[in-house]
Amino acid sequence: MLKEKAGVIAGQIWEALNETEGKTQKQLKKAAKLKADKDLFLGLGWLLREDKIETSEVDGELFVKLK
Repeated sequence: MLKEKAGVIAGQIWEALNETEGKTQKQLKKAAKLKADKDLFLGLGWLLREDKIETSEVDGELFVKLK
């Protein structure tokens, strides 16, 4: 069940990042319509494991973009 949820959330994150230069953690959470940080990080973990995103820290905040 959790694996399925992670895949769905990863898809929402992918869609939110598609055709952008990337987003901060807050922007991404809002754009993907996620209510909890744990859901955001679940989806990010999936995408990181699949090597689909790059992360960095910009001004002390997590920044995410597609590879």
